[in-house]
Amino acid sequence: MSDNFAAVGLLLAFAVGLPIVVMTVVHLLAPHKPHKEKLTSYECGNEPIGKAWVGFKSNYFLYAIVFAVFSVETIFLYPWALTFRKLGTFAFVEMFVFMIILIIGFWYAWKEGALDWM
Repeated sequence: MSDNFAAVGLLLAFAVGLPIVVMTVVHLLAPHKPHKEKLTSYECGNEPIGKAWVGFKSNYFLYAIVFAVFSVETIFLYPWALTFRKLGTFAFVEMFVFMIILIIGFWYAWKEGALDWM
């Protein structure tokens, strides 16, 4: 049992340590020559017009979040559909409850205006 925890701990330490080591090495070895031209904003080779930091509606993030939530939740339907006959009525009831929660979430997002374009 402790071997499993040791393997998970080792994997966690590797997953945390490797990005830190790589970013440190890149920071030390990468050339750092700031120049006025390099620090300007770039718009397809043209001179930028106005400010580069222009605000835009945050609704686009809501579309992405709602899409990600519903696409991830629908992934759970595939294994259930493949083993539906083996699982029995309890699994059917569980998936029915899952679908009800999914529909309520969709209805709530629609009601709050998260799916309105403008």
